[in-house]
Amino acid sequence: MVLKLTPLSEIPRIHARLTKSFADGLTLPLSYRRTQLLQLAHLIQDNADAINNALFADMGRPKLEVAIPETGPIVAGCVAAAENLENWASPEKPEVEAWRSAWDTTVYKVPKGAITIIGPWNFPYTITLLPLIGAIASGCTCAVKPSEYTQAASQLLADLWPRYMDVNAYAIVNGTELETTRLLELKWNHIFFTGSTRVGKIIATAAAKYPVSTTLELGSKSPVVVDADNTDLAIAAKRILWGKQVNAGQICVAPDYVLVPRHQQDQLISAFRTAYKSLFPGENGGIDPQSQLGRILTPAHHARLTRMLESTRGSIVVGGKSEGTKRLDVTVVKDVPLDDVLMEEEIFGPILPVVPFDNMNQVYDIIRERPVPMVIYVFTENDEVKNQFIQHTQSGQLVLNDTFGQLGVHEIPFGGLNDSGYGSYLGKYSFETFTHRRGYINVPIAAEPFMQLRYPPYSEQAYQVMSAAAFIKIPDA
Repeated sequence: MVLKLTPLSEIPRIHARLTKSFADGLTLPLSYRRTQLLQLAHLIQDNADAINNALFADMGRPKLEVAIPETGPIVAGCVAAAENLENWASPEKPEVEAWRSAWDTTVYKVPKGAITIIGPWNFPYTITLLPLIGAIASGCTCAVKPSEYTQAASQLLADLWPRYMDVNAYAIVNGTELETTRLLELKWNHIFFTGSTRVGKIIATAAAKYPVSTTLELGSKSPVVVDADNTDLAIAAKRILWGKQVNAGQICVAPDYVLVPRHQQDQLISAFRTAYKSLFPGENGGIDPQSQLGRILTPAHHARLTRMLESTRGSIVVGGKSEGTKRLDVTVVKDVPLDDVLMEEEIFGPILPVVPFDNMNQVYDIIRERPVPMVIYVFTENDEVKNQFIQHTQSGQLVLNDTFGQLGVHEIPFGGLNDSGYGSYLGKYSFETFTHRRGYINVPIAAEPFMQLRYPPYSEQAYQVMSAAAFIKIPDA
């Protein structure tokens, strides 16, 4: 399928249409937002087979790897947002001092305005549309920019869009770097981007021109720590390897490298071998014709990964096979030194370095010496170890005893920290991302006798009354 690019001249018109629709109040009624949320759910549910086919055409993704991270979370997220919309959007009445009780102190939750979401290629539906759920729920209008690298998936979304969504409020902009640049030249009220750190810096620079609020969800080297004395190695190995093979490791939250006690490295490698055979029982493992391992997106990306395998000083102990320019087996490499090529940048592919360590303090140092990761995965049943990671490390998320699964949990926010981005989304947190909390008070005219104390000419009596808060009793430490 050939991707039809949005004409450059059309992008400012889309911006103007969305801006006007917001100004006219089209998206403000909760009934309208609920309808659009359910329409988005129908778009995904009604066309699940077509979406499966598109993602297989683009990346060789098996349909289970579409249902778990893509179609399922979107439909469920739309329904949950529709059901919780009234509660999320209700104004808040904070508690105030008695003397201000008649001021009608309120926090209104208002949409930020016309916004844009720029999505990645690795999960072209879920990482693009889960934020959109929040934008719709908040009452924003939105221009959605899918990735040009997943041509079948992006074109399918564009074709289906006008059949389900109100194009006066929500638009698809398809294009390459040129179209994205044109999109970023316009003034949006929020920009939401998921992708590489390099492009994230470009997005942040573009946003700063106006400036506007921004959410950046960036990649990182997400470590896995195996507390081998306090976990089931067979289960840990299978869950780690499963998380690495989803979408052929092309996920910003994929396990990037494994830290394991040096004297237990061989036990973990043995468990990886067993897990690998259970996941890929064919003669040629992950690249067997019967294997459901996804493809590497482009030949250039495949070449980058194979060069890393050729340059590593570690030992390949699982997988390692390559076929053509888009297939690469899930590969485990042991005894990887910290200054190895596999430890320089996010791998973003099915290669899993195993780094041995001598004590837990060394683990904290290894993690802290690198950019703050999107996720830290820890396999342990020891409560003290769990608490130590909470206290001694930083990350967007901390996930215990699994990999990758947190993306389906809508009750907690998902987002990066520092090097791995800023801002968050999922469930009500997506709503909050595109919502401004607008403070409101109504100071009654009847309060004027008290207000007289603040007006010049100032008196000592006025100072004594108005400065009372500065001299309240401070509790003991």
